[in-house]
Amino acid sequence: MISLPKTLEETVLQAREATQAAIDAGYTRIQVEILIPELKIQPIVEQFIEPFTSLGSQLRLFFPDPGAAALARRDWGETPYGVRGIGELKAVVLPEESLFIFVEPSSVEVVEVEKLCDAVGDRPVVFLNPCLEDVATVGIGYAGRQLRDRFLSKIESCYYMKPLEDAALFRCFPQPWQVWESSSEDDAPYVLKAEVAQKPVGDELDRLLYGGESVPSEGGESPSPTTARKPGFMADLQRFLRALSQ
Repeated sequence: MISLPKTLEETVLQAREATQAAIDAGYTRIQVEILIPELKIQPIVEQFIEPFTSLGSQLRLFFPDPGAAALARRDWGETPYGVRGIGELKAVVLPEESLFIFVEPSSVEVVEVEKLCDAVGDRPVVFLNPCLEDVATVGIGYAGRQLRDRFLSKIESCYYMKPLEDAALFRCFPQPWQVWESSSEDDAPYVLKAEVAQKPVGDELDRLLYGGESVPSEGGESPSPTTARKPGFMADLQRFLRALSQ
């Protein structure tokens, strides 16, 4: 079983492996979320795409706007793969391209993103730290529901890492969604609290953390729900991962 990452490097490695596993399983719309506040995305992107750069001109990166794409091209120098901003004239999808990675696309670009994905067809697309579904932009009416049914609901979350208060919500494809909780044990600073098939949110997440049964350990015994937790472990992890990205 894959456990919570301890370093940013391990986080990115897990995300890459989960992405490849999802592609190998036939998924063509894949989402990766590393939700560390103040995380600088460009160094993460550079590490994340490393195993995919062997595709050369078959790889295409899309940034939210031409400015972000120009900054990446400046920092990375000449690359064998395309780096463009969403909406650029040169952002047209080419027949020889086989993998597309969208970096931090937002709901502002969701219409353009959907059009590009339509042009991509059945070729795999990876969304890295997207924010495509914002009620204020997408809306809650008929048009918003249509967009969700037609496009957003087809995206598979293959990697998700979000520290919470003394806990973490985690998914690494093909594993199910997992809720991890801080523990008081030095040799096991966090323990697996629950596994579920769908992403837990709101009351369901609270129930898993504070009102549900714990996942049995390898020895068959469930840790007590009232076990004292090590204060601040997840906050320390969050600060550590954020510091590594600076």
